[in-house]
Amino acid sequence: MLDLTYDTPKARTIAGAKDDWELVIGMEVHAQVQSKAKLFSSASTKFGAEPNSNVAFVDAAMPGMLPVINEFCVEQAVRTGLGLKAQINLKSAFDRKNYFYPDLPQGYQISQLYHPIVGEGEVLVEMGDGTARLVRVERIHIEQDAGKSIHDMDPNMSFVDLNRTGVALMEIVSRPDIRGPEEAAAYLSKLRQILRYLGTCDGNMQSGSMRADVNVSICRPGQYEKYQETQDFSHLGTRCEIKNMNSMRFIQQAIEVEARRQIAIVEAGGEVVQETRLFDPDKQETRSMRSKEEAHDYRYFPDPDLLPLEIEQAWVDDIAANLPELPDAKKARFIADFGLSDYDASVLTADLESAGYFEAVAQGRDGKMAANWVINELFGRLKKDEKTIQDSPVSPAQLGGIIELIGKGDISGKIAKDLFEIVYSEGGDPAVIVEERGMKQVTDTSAIEKAVEEIIAANPAQVEKAKQNPKLAGWFVGQVMKATGGKANPKAVNEIVAAKLGG
Repeated sequence: MLDLTYDTPKARTIAGAKDDWELVIGMEVHAQVQSKAKLFSSASTKFGAEPNSNVAFVDAAMPGMLPVINEFCVEQAVRTGLGLKAQINLKSAFDRKNYFYPDLPQGYQISQLYHPIVGEGEVLVEMGDGTARLVRVERIHIEQDAGKSIHDMDPNMSFVDLNRTGVALMEIVSRPDIRGPEEAAAYLSKLRQILRYLGTCDGNMQSGSMRADVNVSICRPGQYEKYQETQDFSHLGTRCEIKNMNSMRFIQQAIEVEARRQIAIVEAGGEVVQETRLFDPDKQETRSMRSKEEAHDYRYFPDPDLLPLEIEQAWVDDIAANLPELPDAKKARFIADFGLSDYDASVLTADLESAGYFEAVAQGRDGKMAANWVINELFGRLKKDEKTIQDSPVSPAQLGGIIELIGKGDISGKIAKDLFEIVYSEGGDPAVIVEERGMKQVTDTSAIEKAVEEIIAANPAQVEKAKQNPKLAGWFVGQVMKATGGKANPKAVNEIVAAKLGG
């Protein structure tokens, strides 16, 4: 049973601080919508294309070009909202967010400030200690991405690539419910897992399709509880935003660094200034990027080229009816249907591919044994070889075949590991390999009994010791297994050894 809680049970001690402080963290996650076309044009969203090759006239802000909404991007945002148990707003609207940036040709970004398409939702975040935290999502709005400035190709010039310009983004804004670096990483990881299950974002942080702005503030113990009671942000410290984070590890480091910076300022009698900062992982410091803008600084106003977006409840209901099974539901089913532990179910549902692979292996077979082989043998070997489950040389049918041979008693666990190695390296049908290579385990008790008698007859001194200390019977079991090339049925060997030595 998970312990659901909003607050932190005790104050967080920060290294170097004079007093106890608590961290308060909110996150704005920018998730690129998984779509073949951009939000307001038919230009491709393919990653890695030649610079400025995926650009339509509207993306380049050519005069007279008007945006046309991509219905599929809207559907993906609705699907994401439903996956986060969020309110879907049947009426939303687009606004212009005005600011100058070299790779923003229009001079403004089309976004949603006042009327987002998705309202309040939630993400259940499981922590390593067996507890879970419910992080509330305030809103999800859709907007267009900017381009990319490139400064390292020429010592005197900068270049601009507009391929990303106009790509659809979902900005997923959390409440300040996150209370530490580890929890921030866990929240982002769980959010990415849900989006991948939904098929609305690939979650690839290296390519920039998922990145986060992290808002960090500090407060005295007890102040967060007052905020929870009143929803009054004055109980929390002044927040600073750390911009464009695309690494779980760096997010944790940045939060620690920024928390220490803010504490040092306050304990020295100063005041934290609200601003946007960047994290330098090499220097392990955050540095000021710009003062934090408010909505009025961007001169938001309704976009005159786009009518309010109205969607029908029936359309939303149809999307909801076709949602895939999400991680928490799949995990609960694996535990119930296959008798898995909470840990094993978590590992197997970490991504869709692993879950699908396991389910194919476990279908009609021993679920616990299937989980053990997938997690320990297959995942272990894939990790060693730096391969993903998609690259697995062993198919679900092949691994399932190995498990069936164990269940029928045709092979022992030791032989199964040798067989797995053969299948992994050479391929083939496990049952055929066992027959052709003579790997079938010996279940003939008369043959096993003969081997036991020969070992006992050859080791009288060891027999006397075993009669005095029954635990030493294991030595005889090992010798019999060695003599039979590991093919003897271990259970039968143990029973016969025990009977012979007991007599």
